[in-house]
Formats: sequence, C-alpha cells, structure tokens
Amino acid sequence: MKLGVYTAILHDRELPEALDALVELGLNGAEINSGGFLPSRHLPIDAVMSSDSARDNYLGLFAERNIKLTALNCNGNPLHPDPEVGLVQGQDVFTSISVAHRLGVKRVITMSGLPAAHDGGLRPAWAVNPWNSVDMDTLDYQWHDVVIPYWRRVNEFAAAHDVKVAIEMHPQNVVFNPSTLMRLVDAIDATHVGAEMDPSHLFWQQIDPIKAMEYLGELVYCAAAKDIRINEAVSIHGVLDDRFRRVPAAEHPLSLGGKYTLCEWPKDSAWDFVAVGLGHDQDFWNRFVATLARVAPETDLAIEHEDASLGRLEGLRVAVGTLSVALAGVPVAEERGTR
Repeated sequence: MKLGVYTAILHDRELPEALDALVELGLNGAEINSGGFLPSRHLPIDAVMSSDSARDNYLGLFAERNIKLTALNCNGNPLHPDPEVGLVQGQDVFTSISVAHRLGVKRVITMSGLPAAHDGGLRPAWAVNPWNSVDMDTLDYQWHDVVIPYWRRVNEFAAAHDVKVAIEMHPQNVVFNPSTLMRLVDAIDATHVGAEMDPSHLFWQQIDPIKAMEYLGELVYCAAAKDIRINEAVSIHGVLDDRFRRVPAAEHPLSLGGKYTLCEWPKDSAWDFVAVGLGHDQDFWNRFVATLARVAPETDLAIEHEDASLGRLEGLRVAVGTLSVALAGVPVAEERGTR
C-alpha cells in the first residue's frame, strides 16, 4: 500500500516541486487531477496523449523520486444537466480513462454525478429522502434515463482499457453511500466500476467507514484519507446545514465548471474538514488502515487535505504523522497485498 497525496492541494506549485514536497514528507504515492471541477494543473494531457517522449518524461518525474502515480482524479458532475458543464465533465471521465491507460495507471476516481429531476431540466436535483412519490418519479428518471446508460458506457470503456473507475460516495450525487454504490454496480453489471473509500462524507452521514469497507469488499478500488470534525452547532442545524453564502464575483470564487462556483462554508458550521487525526483519533485510523489492507490489499491511500485552519504542508504533516503510525501496525503480508 502506497501512502501519498491528492496533489490538488499543491496546485500552487509546479509538479516537480509538488513531488519534491511529497518526498520531503516521506511519501511514495501521488494522485493527480485530470479534469472535473478542477483543471489538470499537474497533468499535460494533450502532450502525454500525443507524444511518447512527453509521456515518458512525465512518468520519469515520478520514477526518479520513487513515487508511484496511484490514480487520476476527475471528480466533478459528469451527469450535470447543463451541457456547458455536463458535456465537459462527462467527457473528462472517458478522457481520464484513456490517459490512465496510456500512463499505465490502473485507477481513475470520479463522482457518480447528479442529473436534473426531469428531462429538459438544467439544474441537478438530489432526491435524498423519497417519502413522497414525486421523488420516486425523479429517481426513476435519473437512474433509468441518465445514470444507467452513462455508467454502462463508462464500464465498457474502462474494461476495454484495463482501468478501474472508483466512485467517491459523495452527497449531492446519485451514489452517496454503500447501498447506492451497490445499486449502480448491480444495475450495470459492473466489472470495472467500484468505490473510492473516502471516509469523510460517510462520517457526517453517520456511516461507519470500516463497516462500509467490509460491506463493499472487493469493490473498494482505492482510498482517500480525509477527516471531519462534528461541531456543537450540529445540535441546532443538523448535518444538512445549508447556511452557505454565495461568493460574489468580485471576490473571485473558485469555478466548478460553466457559470457555477464554490460557495462559502458556514461560519459556525455543523461540521468541518480537518487534518487526518484531528477529527477521529489514532485508534480509528489504525483500524481503518488495517481494514483497508485486509479487505482491499491492492489499494493505495491518498491524503486529501481541506483543513482551512492549517497550511498546505502543515496539514499534510499532521496527516502523515497519523497515518504513518497506522501503517506501521499493518502486518507486512497484508501491506504487500497481491499486485
């Protein structure tokens, strides 16, 4: 099992400098963005796809530092009903599979996506608690007309390229927990679509990531180390806290594709992303890593840092400290796996 970083947090520097930072942290894996919500800052896709020498030089940056390129990440909304977003981010998944194949990378990470509530709609609709039959109508349209056809094509394309696509179970997507992941896998007879085990969004849904891993078993293709802290405000606002603020254009909000941008997190939030180990203790991360090594021994683990209270490298150092202890407790036979 390689321990690395999803390098989006290091998009403030060029790839060689980002990889040097990973070496200084004692890490041996890197997950690189390849589209979706974020630009492919650390991956020159056109050059890699058109030139063997460019591809080899790119891979050489990792090899000379003894870092494994573990996965490409194109998290976005590939089913966004606004074609300005959906056509781009939907294609990013297929492009990422092609690039991964050319680079010899076996994993692509993305989200399942979220369509509109009905044909012709332009805004995604999340029917998360369908007690009213109108919500069942929404889900029937989304799954049968949009989700299943798209993901069947992804599965076939991934199989043809010997790449496995790992879905982050993220709210405001049709796949947001283990049961919806299994629903998709069963609906498309998946052979090359499974799960990225990111515990952060499972935590605030009150899902036990360890039990989720055991439930999904061999469908766990890769994993993210990302933590959250539940705050006192949850007692008033609940985990579905919607007190976000639209960021005005004058404040240069982060683009998420098309005309859509990232909103500002609530000030007194119900929960926050924190560095690994600051939300859940060392014992949890020991058990998480040990279970990952046992259930899915071919996986790699990438730190995803979004703790706004800590600097980029500061937060990564906290995570490395926690995860290094956890990895030290994994028996050698389990850690090696069957590559």
